[in-house]
Amino acid sequence: MKDLGTVLAAPDIWKVLLALLLSAVVSCASTPLVKVLSVKVGAVDVPKDGRRMHDHPIPRMGGLAIFFGFIVAMLLFVHLDAAKKGMLLGAVIVVVLGILDDKYALPAKPKFLVQIGAALIAVLSGNRIEVLSNPNIFSENPVWELGVLSIPITVIWIVAITNAVNLIDGLDGLACGVSTISAATMLVIALIVSEQDVALMMAALAGACIGFLPYNFNPAKIFMGDTGATFLGFIMATVSVNGMFKQYAIISFVVPFLMLGLPIFDVCFAVVRRVSHGQSPMAPDRGHVHHRLIDMGFSQKQAVGVLYVISAILGLSAVVLTATNAVKAMVFLVAMGAAAAIAWRVFLAGPGHDKPEGPDQTGQAGENEEGRDG
Repeated sequence: MKDLGTVLAAPDIWKVLLALLLSAVVSCASTPLVKVLSVKVGAVDVPKDGRRMHDHPIPRMGGLAIFFGFIVAMLLFVHLDAAKKGMLLGAVIVVVLGILDDKYALPAKPKFLVQIGAALIAVLSGNRIEVLSNPNIFSENPVWELGVLSIPITVIWIVAITNAVNLIDGLDGLACGVSTISAATMLVIALIVSEQDVALMMAALAGACIGFLPYNFNPAKIFMGDTGATFLGFIMATVSVNGMFKQYAIISFVVPFLMLGLPIFDVCFAVVRRVSHGQSPMAPDRGHVHHRLIDMGFSQKQAVGVLYVISAILGLSAVVLTATNAVKAMVFLVAMGAAAAIAWRVFLAGPGHDKPEGPDQTGQAGENEEGRDG
């Protein structure tokens, strides 16, 4: 394991930075073209109900530009073995599904089945969680061998993160910015633990997001839609399998959850909240974290800024844990547990969790189930 100074001085860092820069340029340059294409094929969010606050049609297939930036950098900088080819094939399926959904607003069940199929392709190609580090530091067995459970567990992880990122896509620039922070976190950790390919892939993803963000900040000129949100979730989930879960240190059990902490937290609390109120886990509501911040009086830009800071803190925590020992890791986990208890009180039991669905106060539809992300 390297310290940060050694990482920054390594020759490979320039290759990583070049991959990031190239993907950002390609993504930024292709976004106006994708915007025109979105209009031509009818992948446009037309404000036709109270949930949409924008007063004019906005293209919503912008994730295609993120995909272009990522794939160009991948093909030029990363050696494509069987596992990576499987990941890319699954990602292409997810992107095609997203394009169709952005145009036709597909039903949830067929989308879910296709996502499972895409995840299976990635998993059967070698992207698999085969062992987990044992969080019990007093156990004689440092790892859990998953055996045949590795396939369903990895599929569940990939599909869950794919949809978790999609569900937080409720404010201009939120999902793309949070994904940028998560990808940058994985990039730094990959450099520290000498996972060069993972670093290059995350540089490509972070750069693609950075290139798209200027068009997606409030007021958004284009939405990334299902095309972008599900693609980002799919890639980060699959890459985390290759880079993070395969480290045997005690903290590798929790690091992936910290890197993707905000979307995981939001989707888990959404499910618990809805089930506790006798609703379907897929039922739309205004209880997501970004909704609560808006209801507390934050502007859309302020709410996004707060969630960026939270994501950055979680990402920094993941980086710190990667370079620390087990005792410090356990102390940190206790602190995180206390923070989670407070968050439970604020976001689950706080005011507004049962607010009926109504007009969204954001610049775009509230979330995947309620508006533009279908």
